[in-house]
Amino acid sequence: MSERKRLPDRRASITLTFQVGGLTYTATISRYSDGGIGELFLNNHRSNSAADTNARDAAIVFSIAVQHGVNPELVRCALCRDSNGKASGPLGTALDIIMQEGALP
Repeated sequence: MSERKRLPDRRASITLTFQVGGLTYTATISRYSDGGIGELFLNNHRSNSAADTNARDAAIVFSIAVQHGVNPELVRCALCRDSNGKASGPLGTALDIIMQEGALP
């Protein structure tokens, strides 16, 4: 495993809100100084629900992966999608939004 690339203790973040399957999610993204995404937090509007726990867990695993050198675009492309190519879950949707804004490498 590659060494973890740490984020600064103090860092700017952006927060966005979106819906997936009728549920509202909030994503908070922090970047490295080079602009690459370094962490992602996801929460569902129903705190401590199964949807919230699954979203938070997915974001934790994603953050660990990118901090150890995994390309965020690789993760984004590997996630579940419907027959039209639309992300099926909150992590994929958040990464698609980030990608549209040009934040992924």
